[in-house]
Amino acid sequence: MHYRLSADRNAEAPDRSHYIAVEARLTDITTLEVDLQLPAWRPGRYELQQFAKNIQRFDVVDKAGKSLPFRKISKDCWRVQTNGITELTARYNYYALLPMPNQFNAGSSFVSDTLFYVNPVNLCLYAKGHISEPCTLELAIPDSWTVACGLAQPVSQQAGIRTLWASDFYELVDSPLIAAPIMEHIQYEIDDVQFHVWIQGGRRTNGNPTFNSERIIEDFARFSAKQINLYGEFPERDYHFLTLILPVPYYHGVEHRNSTVLILGPNDEGEGLYQDLLGVSSHELFHAWNIIRIRPTELLPYDFTQENYFSTCFVAEGVTTYYGDLMLRQSGVFTDEAYLKELQVLFKRHFENNGQAFQSLTESSWDLWLDGYDKGVPDRKVSVYHKGAIVALILDLHIRQLTNHARSLDDVMNLMWQRFGKPFIGYTLDDYRAVTETIAGEPLDWYYDLCIFGNQPLEAKLNEYLAWVGLLVVYKEPGPDHAGGIQLLELDNEDGYRQRVRWFGSKLTNLQNESHIGPVPDQKLGKNVVAK
Repeated sequence: MHYRLSADRNAEAPDRSHYIAVEARLTDITTLEVDLQLPAWRPGRYELQQFAKNIQRFDVVDKAGKSLPFRKISKDCWRVQTNGITELTARYNYYALLPMPNQFNAGSSFVSDTLFYVNPVNLCLYAKGHISEPCTLELAIPDSWTVACGLAQPVSQQAGIRTLWASDFYELVDSPLIAAPIMEHIQYEIDDVQFHVWIQGGRRTNGNPTFNSERIIEDFARFSAKQINLYGEFPERDYHFLTLILPVPYYHGVEHRNSTVLILGPNDEGEGLYQDLLGVSSHELFHAWNIIRIRPTELLPYDFTQENYFSTCFVAEGVTTYYGDLMLRQSGVFTDEAYLKELQVLFKRHFENNGQAFQSLTESSWDLWLDGYDKGVPDRKVSVYHKGAIVALILDLHIRQLTNHARSLDDVMNLMWQRFGKPFIGYTLDDYRAVTETIAGEPLDWYYDLCIFGNQPLEAKLNEYLAWVGLLVVYKEPGPDHAGGIQLLELDNEDGYRQRVRWFGSKLTNLQNESHIGPVPDQKLGKNVVAK
């Protein structure tokens, strides 16, 4: 498959400048019929999004430009009669001006006079039977524009056309891109792996850069090195943080093979925006191992035509959510205070919203395809992100307590990488359980019955393990000098503090008396946070 994308100036609509024109050319045809399939969902968000609804017009021609007969056989699949030809081109356009903030996100596409932002999974169809063949992607953009993407780009380029290569359709649709006339590019290197931080729109109202590039290099290098050390190696030769900064409050990221798309805002928020950048970047980088390569067997390979049900999203997203912030603390990017504030946010989101929910983690993982990204009915489901992270914390502290920190959840994820991620074979829930019990050195029936398959409240079990590291979760009624709800306390406990230092990998300091973690800023809980 060979694709060419351009801004469609011929769309039949007043806002035609926001359509992307697509030419999808298929060569080496040997069959009398070809089925052209557009994906119905995208990796990283497990719900049907029906991208075909954004196509305005569609036709198919042969090499000479003569129309070929075709008909729709499903909502997003077109069957073409080839009439003995060896090459065809599907020509269609895709609406890429989705309303903010709900649909403009790290998984959508957008085109304007100053930005070409594309998630190929939205608008690149594939020919059935050809999904594993090499692909080229051409962008009709000005030569002066910069393209940020994880795909390979040949050195020699045709004037007015930027070409990218993909080994197959799976790589193509897992490689979003940003093209723009102005884009900040920051680079650093860890163990011969090249990391690229691309920032578009990152200017404050006074014209100054939103972020300090030297600070980004120092902090990103720290958490990247810590994650690589956990797994022992990085899966790819390079990695790209594709960052779009908006003037409105926003927080969203999506993982990809050797890149991530991050959308954040507002651009003049200052330190809060930088803390958001750190948190989402660390989270998405951890996905380069966990879900991109350490992938449930039900998702290997992806079937883009329908739901791919699986019950282990608490591993894919819960463990990753736990490690995203923990890696920032263990690498020294976050202080104890900063990490514990993030931990309090996590506890508030679960216990104040879904602490009494009926479903277990495995049930809510399965039902992501039903309503996982909607608010849903009260007390029905749990968040695989929030509860998943809490049960990952419990397991980590349990293994540390059993082994006096000789082993931890780090060893679980490293073994998952060795057994499943590195050879790129899918894992099952039983596989994950076997690995956790191997590292723990004992059966974990209680853990799976309570935390994974059960729906009982977790406060008591969580506090049992938090007490070991000198922490406590409590619920407090609102008062004149403090907000109500879930609060995380530091206890006046010398041994607990020492255990917490070993958990964080930090240095001992003078122990403080029992204290509250600082109040959670309103914007931290109220910002437009988009689930994957």
